[in-house]
Amino acid sequence: MPRLAIKGGNPVAEDLSKLIPPWPTYSEKERQALIEVLESRRWCRIYPGSRAELFENMFAEYHHAKHGIAVANGTVALELAMKTVGVKQGDKLVVPAVTFIASASAATELGAIPIFADIDPETGNISPRSVRDIVEQEDGVRAVVAVHYGGNPVNFDELKPFLARRGIKLIEDCAHAHGSEWRGRRVGAIGDMGGFSFQESKSLTAGEGGIVLTDNDEYANKARLIHNIGRVVGRPGYEHYILASNYRMTEFQAALLLAKLDEFKEQVERKHRNGAYLADRLKRIKGVEPQKMEEGVTKRGYYYFVFRYNPEEFGGLSKQRFIEALRAEGVPADIGYGMPLYKQKAFSREAFLEVMPPGIEYPNYDKMYLPGAEEFTRQEVTLLHYVLLGEKEALDMIVAAIEKIKENVDELAG
Repeated sequence: MPRLAIKGGNPVAEDLSKLIPPWPTYSEKERQALIEVLESRRWCRIYPGSRAELFENMFAEYHHAKHGIAVANGTVALELAMKTVGVKQGDKLVVPAVTFIASASAATELGAIPIFADIDPETGNISPRSVRDIVEQEDGVRAVVAVHYGGNPVNFDELKPFLARRGIKLIEDCAHAHGSEWRGRRVGAIGDMGGFSFQESKSLTAGEGGIVLTDNDEYANKARLIHNIGRVVGRPGYEHYILASNYRMTEFQAALLLAKLDEFKEQVERKHRNGAYLADRLKRIKGVEPQKMEEGVTKRGYYYFVFRYNPEEFGGLSKQRFIEALRAEGVPADIGYGMPLYKQKAFSREAFLEVMPPGIEYPNYDKMYLPGAEEFTRQEVTLLHYVLLGEKEALDMIVAAIEKIKENVDELAG
């Protein structure tokens, strides 16, 4: 029986890193695109016909949306969406308890209050039942932020009609979900507005950057004004129509994204196929359960490949020790975000009230316990999306590493 790498044996996935691309990828195409912007001396998108405008149109079209507004990063994409749909100081926004902190901190930047909803531990997505309970119990809910966790679209069939009947806006957090589809339509403008991130680790990246999508003409016009300090592109530079901030994307970011767009579209298809292959292989191993997808998901644009680890099927081996063993075998596994947001120090009473306007009451995050969120974070193991860009040989190495650990689990327990 082969010895575990963590105990001095040979890593079964030693060559995995050679079979997947280093991330982020780049080529001469990206290099030339940046040089062209540099030499143009037009580095800001304030000119009609800018690269940022071209990218907005192309990305929106790909995502089946009428409008795109490119911004500096994914966090301000959410802030812009929230401002546009009318979120104001003191309003409440329902946010899933397991997500990157920006899904909630974007609200606090506006003086709004995140109300954490539980998640479905099988899908990792916000629980429609938890959303309904909150909306029925809380006054002042302005919007719901629905995160497509790991690229796994939320259940729009349950969320959207319920919220629409109550006049509550649906904001999609698509930072994980570039290219994901629900019933044949790509995410981003299925809700009222959607925000994407192009941060370095994302499946389409310019280091930083973001975009807001919508089908609503009024929202699009309002968002364009807000994101450009109240100015209209093509009008004299010092005409301002509203008081606002500057969320603009640079021409360097737009040039990188345009250069990578065709490659990205092909990668979405490859990761969808490979994700399904890896999930099917892992289902055969007791104790590692791939993230469940709803029946309405027709395409998965991955950020995380997620599976849930059950230590009882591995002789009681802790998740931390399992991940250490997996990494030793050559598999770059991680724990996702590690804890529900309400356990973050940023949501302690002192930290929360320090940034909120006077008169806002602390929502007692420190006393929260949401069972789905606790179960999910206790079990979650993640692989970043670029692992799925390898061929089946690479994916088989991941499976072999998990099988090896399970077969030799007594060696670790000892």
